[in-house]
Amino acid sequence: GTDALVIALKALGIGPGDEVITAVNTFVATPEAISLTGARPVFCDVDPETMTIDPDLIEERLTENTRAIIPVHLYGRVAAMNRILDVARQHQLKVVEDAAQAHGAQVGGITAGAFGDASTHSFFPGKNLGAYGDAGAIVTCNEEAALFARQYANHGRSTKYGHQFEGMNSRLDGLQAAVLSVKLRYLEQWCDLRRKHARTYTRLLQGIEGITCPEMPEAEQHVFHLYVIRTPYRDALREHLASKGINTGIHYPQIMAELPAYRKNAGPPEDYPVAAALRSEILSLPLYPEMTAEQIESVVAEIRLFAG
Repeated sequence: GTDALVIALKALGIGPGDEVITAVNTFVATPEAISLTGARPVFCDVDPETMTIDPDLIEERLTENTRAIIPVHLYGRVAAMNRILDVARQHQLKVVEDAAQAHGAQVGGITAGAFGDASTHSFFPGKNLGAYGDAGAIVTCNEEAALFARQYANHGRSTKYGHQFEGMNSRLDGLQAAVLSVKLRYLEQWCDLRRKHARTYTRLLQGIEGITCPEMPEAEQHVFHLYVIRTPYRDALREHLASKGINTGIHYPQIMAELPAYRKNAGPPEDYPVAAALRSEILSLPLYPEMTAEQIESVVAEIRLFAG
């Protein structure tokens, strides 16, 4: 997935001296890929409801060096792509979707990864569609970018020994492709089960004080890579659940502006008030296709017990 982001950006002409805007609450691979092209990541705060990049704030981050936007479809929900594309068109910016967590997600019948100039997908084993090891993909309708990506990922070659430019070895090995080809047949079924389990969680969590459930708009097909609640007593609740043998996660415990790798250029966390507040409240509850209703009920029962 990281290689896919790097190659997609390079394929669209992003490089040294350029700036690329992305969400401040993403996984480090997103800004890391920007930096690996020689460009500079510029972070943007997020919408408090969707927890994806806030389109209304993107223009505040623009400079004469801005060349692209990377919206991250976080937790399995598509970012506000129509509004993001409006900003991109107005300022002639490229859009590369980071769809690593959103295989199969949709808005208005359009699938995550089909909105921008290109999109990238991670098949890390923990993803909704996971390989046996690391794997990723690039999707684009731009034939020139597609040709560059194919060649760059294979040492810049056009023929076995015909290297048109320097590239890298980022070929997907046959074993990962074989595993993904089989698992792809089940992706839609798994997404349906994730949505079913998310609805069960949301129904059972209703009325518990201090718990905010993720939105499930009817016009969207959220695929719930993660089911993330918000609560002001996150750390204490997480400790309680752990004591009962229930594993949870925090995605992510720090925003990019707090990491040593980006602290110098990103500005203080106070510049991103929404993301900074969210990162102390978010908690990922167990969710996977094979989960049973009884397991979900037991998780919620412990949350209810803790909340009193």
